[in-house]
Amino acid sequence: MSLYIYGVVGASGAFPDDLRGVGDPPGAVRRLPAGAVAAAVGPAPDRLRARRRDLQAHQEVLLALGEAGPVLPMRFGVVADDEESVRARLDAASDGHLAALDRIAGRVEMNVRATPVDQGLADIVRTDPQVRRLREEARRRPGYEVNVRLGEAVAAAVTRRAVRAAGDVLAALAGPDREVSHGPEQPGWVLNASFLVPSDGVAAFRAEVDRLAALHGDSAALQVTGPLPCYSFAMAPEPVAV
Repeated sequence: MSLYIYGVVGASGAFPDDLRGVGDPPGAVRRLPAGAVAAAVGPAPDRLRARRRDLQAHQEVLLALGEAGPVLPMRFGVVADDEESVRARLDAASDGHLAALDRIAGRVEMNVRATPVDQGLADIVRTDPQVRRLREEARRRPGYEVNVRLGEAVAAAVTRRAVRAAGDVLAALAGPDREVSHGPEQPGWVLNASFLVPSDGVAAFRAEVDRLAALHGDSAALQVTGPLPCYSFAMAPEPVAV
């Protein structure tokens, strides 16, 4: 029977009772051990689709597992042919899994994104030489071309200002005891970073993001999401060069 894999956990310790996941009806989730680690698995639906219900079920299983102990989450839709193939994959990467589980124990992922805001344009005109020059030119010789160039210069200045604010936010949120993972770049985002935060430090982290959002509100809008399963920190840490 094909198995749906939710994530990797320890072979011993707490495991949620009566946990149900993807499928219709929802399949029971169990622990499949292989040495010191195990996979959280359930029956794979015959026709697995990225439907909202199954996506939510996948996420809820990972959150429940995370409350019981560290879990290395799999992305939605990972399926194995049978138990033997799952055990073989676990055995092959056992050391890395153990290191990663230790790395995220007692921690959750918090994601912070930043986007530019258009507030304070008068300040941009005042402080940016190119914008000020083009604005003066548009006043002297109004026309379509100069207006387009002025709009492009303002947009670029807004983005530069947001990038500077995002750098300050990143520096404030990152620290010697807090790992950071940079997510993929997306149009319109000037920051997409995930932070490995102690489970009991989520409220303090949110408060710090709120403080930074107020401080940089004229330059960038901040959005914080979490706590999340530690998708961005599921790999074993890189060895430190000596």
